[in-house]
Amino acid sequence: MKWIAATVTFDSPDRALATDLIADIFYSLNLKGVVIDDPDMDPAADWGENALLPPEKPGVTGYFPDTDGSMEKCRFLESAVADLSDALSLDSIEISYARIDEADWAEAWKAYFWPEQITDRIVVKPTWRDYEARPGEMVIEIDPGMAFGTGGHATTALCIHLIQAHLLPGNTFLDVGTGSGILMIAAEKLGAGNLFGVDNDPVAIGVAEKNMKVNGIDRFQLFTGNLVDIIAEPMDMVAANILAEVILTLIPSLDRVLKKGGIFICSGIIQEKQEMVCEALTAAGFSIVKILEQDGWVAVSAKQAEKSDGFL
Repeated sequence: MKWIAATVTFDSPDRALATDLIADIFYSLNLKGVVIDDPDMDPAADWGENALLPPEKPGVTGYFPDTDGSMEKCRFLESAVADLSDALSLDSIEISYARIDEADWAEAWKAYFWPEQITDRIVVKPTWRDYEARPGEMVIEIDPGMAFGTGGHATTALCIHLIQAHLLPGNTFLDVGTGSGILMIAAEKLGAGNLFGVDNDPVAIGVAEKNMKVNGIDRFQLFTGNLVDIIAEPMDMVAANILAEVILTLIPSLDRVLKKGGIFICSGIIQEKQEMVCEALTAAGFSIVKILEQDGWVAVSAKQAEKSDGFL
């Protein structure tokens, strides 16, 4: 199969926010791979001699199949980027396209993925890199393949911070939109009991299963389905690193899949939509426990109301 690599380069006083919002446009197209070009990155100093040199300009590259519908995706991308450029006053914004073979794409992105310290206890490491863990560190081995979730994106890192903050030993854990399975693996490393993951992409489910096995995890179940429609039992903790609009769709179903007093963790929320998500959670009976922010992204932990046995 041929793929189209669409690269958006730009200049902006708020580079991190612009990068994440452009990446968000790609994710809204349900793309299977997004690469961030950061001129400030310098992995060679820490991770080896074969790292790529930093790019000259910041940019985001998304990959989608070269099919009959690819031109429509290109037009949508151009329109959305133009709107974003006006809103953020981006300078020197350009979009370029290149056709590549699937085998070339599958290997090229690996050059950008290096071990990363996520919390004081969690390090995420690609399976093809070497890393010597320090005392007290837990290493997650990840090969994201064609699924989202390497630990490098702020939304994933924020979720892992909140899982570490709230997870109790033996808790059952559900990851909605599991992607590479990274949140499930983090939960297991931090002491979770039975693990469950659901994704609407069967390719992601296959990737997550492989990553679970690479990390020596056998207490898990993975499902292909829409949000939590297929989940039959309530969990101690539910995590969802998805878009804010999808989180709003998910919230009414949490009462069925989250135990009373359980913790819901959600991310993938840009700062402008934080209030909207928090208000929806509060209206559904949750109390907001913690809010974390990084690079223009927000993650929220909320507690399900305890069940009342009597009447007021």
